[in-house]
Amino acid sequence: MSDQVFFASPGDINDWRAADDVVIVDVREQNEWDQVRIPGATLLPLSAFDVAKIPAAGTKHLVFHCKSGVRCGIAAERAVTAGFKGTIVRMQGGILGWLRSGYEVEEG
Repeated sequence: MSDQVFFASPGDINDWRAADDVVIVDVREQNEWDQVRIPGATLLPLSAFDVAKIPAAGTKHLVFHCKSGVRCGIAAERAVTAGFKGTIVRMQGGILGWLRSGYEVEEG
């Protein structure tokens, strides 16, 4: 993996979220998003992934997540290959890890 891509735990990401220091991109599909999502996250499904649609993070952490941590790696690789210049953080364990940690979600 690229030296632009790093991992962080759901705990770290929740801390960044509380400090308004993160932009979260969910690369799961629409049907998964419709069931449960992290409040404030942006949906950018892997099936339609377009680097140009990655939200600007500025000085905030840019986090990609999926269900368990695999698809966010594919999305990060695609972004770097397409010339994305920023740092990407992959959330360890995906939304399943987030849920296991008991952090806030939106449902339905």
